[in-house]
Amino acid sequence: MDSRHGQGQGHDGGDSAQSTADLTAFVQNLLQQMQSRFQTMSDSIISKIDEMGSRIDDLEKSIGELVKEAGVDSPPSPPTSSQGQLPPK
Repeated sequence: MDSRHGQGQGHDGGDSAQSTADLTAFVQNLLQQMQSRFQTMSDSIISKIDEMGSRIDDLEKSIGELVKEAGVDSPPSPPTSSQGQLPPK
């Protein structure tokens, strides 16, 4: 048992340091790839949100124009009768 335990302590010191350096480089590369992909996805999401905002603005303008064409000055007010209201608690 003692012979196996002592294997990692002798001449393998340089191999262990190289293995640690390789692992560190691999992890750094992996983290850089993840960061790059995250940034790409983030940029894409922000672009789509901006596009949706623009489309909503266009839709609001179109609705406003339709309301003007229909001759309606303001949106309908909520019903004042008890039919459209919730009963008191």
